[in-house]
Amino acid sequence: MEKMREQLVAWGTDIETFRLPRWEELPDLELYMDQVITLIDRYLSPIIQGEKHPLLTSSMVNNYVKQGLIPAPIKKRYNKRHVAFLIAITTLKQVLTIPEIKDGILFQGKVIGIREAYNLFCEEQEAAIHLISQQAQGKEQAPLILNQTMAVEMIAVKTATLSFALKLLAEKTIMLETDYLKGEKPNE
Repeated sequence: MEKMREQLVAWGTDIETFRLPRWEELPDLELYMDQVITLIDRYLSPIIQGEKHPLLTSSMVNNYVKQGLIPAPIKKRYNKRHVAFLIAITTLKQVLTIPEIKDGILFQGKVIGIREAYNLFCEEQEAAIHLISQQAQGKEQAPLILNQTMAVEMIAVKTATLSFALKLLAEKTIMLETDYLKGEKPNE
């Protein structure tokens, strides 16, 4: 059990400083599909492990365009807006359905604008990741985000990002438990 605790603490320490790029930090250059996929993987691989399935594929991106989640590329090139959408979609699809994500993006975009909505998503996701990082390290916790009053237009983004973070913690803990069980000798 002690090794399991050490591994969980190490993981919590690793993700403690996780940060998503803000709108202003996203590339201003137009990118091709393979560059976008590489970039999304670079941004999200510290928290989403791709061994179960790839984080993002060209067919996923094409489906998101067909479903109206992201605008169509211009001459097969993707811009800052595409990258921002794909970061949010790739993260949120871990806990929400594609139609729910689409509705949430449309709502937040209408209420505060795409740039501000993306930056808000980044802030909330980082706060949620920090919270589970502290939990994994066994550190004293701030009051749970759900114990605070929040504006109705913030509930979905706050709870979706927290759901994603809690899912990461559950998956990591279960993986460590599975490894522990594999190494355990059967009772005789």
